[in-house]
Amino acid sequence: MTEIDQINMNSTIFALATAIGKSAVAIVRVSGPLTYLILQKMCSHVPQARFASVRKLWRIQGVQKELLDEALIIWFPGPNSYTGEDSAEFHLHAGPAVIDAVADTLVSYGAIPAQAGEFTKRAFLNGRIDLLQAEGIADLVEAETQAQRKQALEQTEGGLSHLYQGWAKQLREVLAFQEALIDFPDEDLPQEIEENLKVTIHNLYVEMTEHLNDQGRGERLRKGLVFAIMGAPNAGKSSLLNYLVDRDAAIVTEQAGTTRDVIEVRMILGDVPITLVDTAGLRETEDLIEKEGIKRAYRIAQNADYVMCLTDARDEIYYPELYCDLWVRTKVDLNVSCETLMNSSDTTVFISVKTGEGMDKLRFLLAQKAKELTSRQGPPPLTRIRHRLGMTECVKHLQRAQEMDCPELRGEELRLAMQCLGQLTGVIGVEDLLDTIFSQFCIGK
Repeated sequence: MTEIDQINMNSTIFALATAIGKSAVAIVRVSGPLTYLILQKMCSHVPQARFASVRKLWRIQGVQKELLDEALIIWFPGPNSYTGEDSAEFHLHAGPAVIDAVADTLVSYGAIPAQAGEFTKRAFLNGRIDLLQAEGIADLVEAETQAQRKQALEQTEGGLSHLYQGWAKQLREVLAFQEALIDFPDEDLPQEIEENLKVTIHNLYVEMTEHLNDQGRGERLRKGLVFAIMGAPNAGKSSLLNYLVDRDAAIVTEQAGTTRDVIEVRMILGDVPITLVDTAGLRETEDLIEKEGIKRAYRIAQNADYVMCLTDARDEIYYPELYCDLWVRTKVDLNVSCETLMNSSDTTVFISVKTGEGMDKLRFLLAQKAKELTSRQGPPPLTRIRHRLGMTECVKHLQRAQEMDCPELRGEELRLAMQCLGQLTGVIGVEDLLDTIFSQFCIGK
């Protein structure tokens, strides 16, 4: 723990843990060494631990005693609290004047407003959770879909932590045997000790490599997917976007080249958050603004998780230079033969935004693809780039350890691999990361 963290941990913090705005109840959380004293002053006497109790809240200034609210109070003595410290919750009537009066009183009694993520940071620093679980809590707060909720909850409950801790335990055992081979080279230790050591290192390498080779499914689900809509001018890209999101998000006109910039709209498909991206029509043009829009369109296509390429069903326009996951043939209501419509497949679909022809199938295909890109079986997935970079380094050190004939060099690679795992869970060497990670949390969490 850094010196700044130690100073902050000696303070008592508070924050509004519910959204600002009109509601029946507002929850103010308090954590730190002054919590018990604050409860004594504001409630006259401290409620029984972990029981919700109705209390009148008072502000005492000299001989004056002002009633602030009648609220539900819950007292959580440390270390058995969320933060590991003495903590309390004030369930207030949610009027802004009530909240402000209670906040002013807490400040007058020595508490200070919490920073973003400070409650969870204290829980981490006090050993209540590890860093992976803390990140899971942040993801749980941000979850938009049930699939995201389940993934975040699994990480919060320690799914990823248990996996990494199991690997760390095996590495410690391997390193212990490796140290024995280094320290007692003349003791005629059984040959199978080194053979078993090498087998374990190889097995760990294989397991971690498989863990990395997940096509980023956990990260995709956490952040959401990007589906790009590409194609010729006036092929119906903006109309399709508006239809799928059920609102007029993009301007639609008969004039070609209406869309010149990237238009992004968030939606849910297959219980997965999708950013649907409408792009400029692909064509040769001398218009500088349109040219820039087309450049951006190709850039979006390169980085998207899924690319739909739209063409008028009456035309034979294709883009061999553009990778496309799904060809969408549009405007089938304009004299397109039934024989053509029969050619619809998982890679080509015929639609009409105007009549709705083929739209159910298109929506189904998109939802299925979203599930396919984010579904997984087996152990908990990686959910952040920090995890992927750490595991990649760990695997590199295990690979080098397998290549080393010198016991001392092999032992050093094993130590470095253990250090990578320790940084992921927050056991060692993460001080520089803490502010970055916890600043992403909301106030009050």
